[in-house]
Amino acid sequence: MKEDKGNAKKKDMQQNISDHEGKTMTTNQGVKVNDTNNSLKAGERGATLLEDFILREKITHFDHERIPERIVHARGSAAHGFFELYESQEKYTKAGIFTDTNRKTPVFTRFSTVAGSKGSADMARDVRGFAVKFYTEEGIFDLVGNNMPIFFIQDAMKFPDLIHSVKPEPHREIPQAASAHDTFYDFVSRTPETLHNHIWVMSDRAIPRSLRMMEGFGIHTFRLINKEGKSHFVKFHWKPLLGVNSVTWDEAVKLHGADADFHRRDLWDAIDSGQFPEWELGIQVVPEEDEHKFDFDLLDPTKLIPEEIVPVQRIGKMTLNRNPDNFFAETEQVAFHPGHIVPGIDFSNDPLLQGRLFSYTDTQLSRLGSPNFHEIPINRPVNPTHNNQRDGHMRMTVNKGNTAYFPNSMSGGCPHLAKMAEGGFTSYEERIDANKVRARSESFSDHFSQPGIFYRSLKDWEKNHVAEAYSFELGKCTQDHIKERMLWLINKIDKDLANKVADNLGMKVPSNIEKPVNQAIGADDDGKKNEPTERKDYIDKSEALSQTHLMAESIATRKIAFLVGDGFDAENVGNMKKALEKKNAVVNLVATHGGKVECSEGDMHKVDAALMTTESVAFDAIYIPGGSKSVKALQEIAKAKKFINEALKHCKAIAVDAEGEELFDETFGKDFKDDAAVCINKKPADFIKAIGMHRNWDREEKAKMIPA
Repeated sequence: MKEDKGNAKKKDMQQNISDHEGKTMTTNQGVKVNDTNNSLKAGERGATLLEDFILREKITHFDHERIPERIVHARGSAAHGFFELYESQEKYTKAGIFTDTNRKTPVFTRFSTVAGSKGSADMARDVRGFAVKFYTEEGIFDLVGNNMPIFFIQDAMKFPDLIHSVKPEPHREIPQAASAHDTFYDFVSRTPETLHNHIWVMSDRAIPRSLRMMEGFGIHTFRLINKEGKSHFVKFHWKPLLGVNSVTWDEAVKLHGADADFHRRDLWDAIDSGQFPEWELGIQVVPEEDEHKFDFDLLDPTKLIPEEIVPVQRIGKMTLNRNPDNFFAETEQVAFHPGHIVPGIDFSNDPLLQGRLFSYTDTQLSRLGSPNFHEIPINRPVNPTHNNQRDGHMRMTVNKGNTAYFPNSMSGGCPHLAKMAEGGFTSYEERIDANKVRARSESFSDHFSQPGIFYRSLKDWEKNHVAEAYSFELGKCTQDHIKERMLWLINKIDKDLANKVADNLGMKVPSNIEKPVNQAIGADDDGKKNEPTERKDYIDKSEALSQTHLMAESIATRKIAFLVGDGFDAENVGNMKKALEKKNAVVNLVATHGGKVECSEGDMHKVDAALMTTESVAFDAIYIPGGSKSVKALQEIAKAKKFINEALKHCKAIAVDAEGEELFDETFGKDFKDDAAVCINKKPADFIKAIGMHRNWDREEKAKMIPA
């Protein structure tokens, strides 16, 4: 039986939890407060007095409540949970989290967008951060990744340039949380190492339906070290049990206005309702002796290992089952760091990873204000810590004794060191014999092959979305020479893709561009060594790169809008609602008005949302029940028809019963009655199956003519 330590972090944080229920208000110094509504004055209409310490404390604290937001990944949402291991991986690693199947390790996971500010909208086209803090018995292990398996750049030296290019242009602070502008594409078009991650951002992976429905990746190649000291290279994957699903760009744009907190609300509501999201942790393991056997460099963070070449082994599961008690104290103050590792895990020489090992400490010092950020409750390990680090801004620990150095005799040599056999961390002994250079390996110069594999691996509808995304983004650029350079580069990835984008832009794919192609080089570089090599099709496609590879038939937590008015058919709604909720779907009565709505049997039902307060893009599917009075009321509301037309356009499942068909016939639905995801007078089971498909993408080409 597993030892339940999954709540260890919850218990650890209880000492810092404050509950005001039934308590008297006090100042921060513990003085009971009599009046928090009026400042102390010289008479009722007189000047406010400087001696008012209650006013000064309240205003001063308010003035200093905000801390610097993260430079990147500022917009985030998080949850607590636990990780459980399926089978010991002791042949690869000595890390207890990956060898002890009796453990239930607490985790705190934060998801985020990258480019936007803290107040930006959730549905930006962007990479999503996917960072997991494991509170292991040997200390903190942070797996700090994204929802895409590669990154834009190969060397940390380029990170400020990348982020400066994608952030709002400095002269006018526009656009917010968007890459569709000149400075970003000026950088990308001259830095071809960005192309692989960039094509992922042009795919639907950049606009997920839910944070619960996206993969996560550790990005870098790490090392696993076993107890014999043998090293294996490893890449980490998170596979969502709800499958990988996205929205359309049209939906994302509308969700920006309809619900800027869509992803945050979705994650919170799912956990709050007991529908805990789950991901399986997978590893791709490569023996050290096989490092150079691939057509790409394992140390290049812009490259992935196709799963057909090295399969992903699923070794455990993460469950998120508790929302934070306080957003600022937990989600905002949590400090992730790829340098937080435990014995059995180590770094590779990936030059982006190596730079991150410095940057993350540095940014926490800036953002959280002190080297003592590890003492903030959410960052505190569950195992005790002992060292000679002392003092500093906002120090919490009260260290006893008269020594703070090692070695010492006055404290009995304590805190003493741990031998390797006792769990002391030791770095992997890698032999290094090289000249000190500021250079890039030629094995990092293939920038076209893997973007090509990615594009060829997509389904036709996914490819169309990629072409449309490139067209939208480049269409927002104002400089033709930037667009032409991008078209030339896209053509190196896939000619058909480049031609589609060029046609949409009203341009031609140029036959040549200014050389060198790669301009992210040193002043004395002749421009030849690091020029991109020609595309190599070492595999035609990888099925795992399409979102359809991870589909889940479950409709749990899917939101279904029931369009109703007074007089809706109680039997229709009752049967459908019962069937959907049995599968853990979320049913919302969307009515012609707010308050309560009356059914055909005279019972009153609480309205979840009035049509005027919600949008179709907030739902996964629509049901239109019968009831003549209800249908007639809906027919008089233009937005009801817009609601249906949008759902059709976005390829969603729609069910219609009895008189509901009269309303459906007044929309573009009349042209889609034979659609695989349109269920007219069918059984609830048919509707459930259609919802489980997520979308009927076969409808998309015809549905484009719907002016919704």
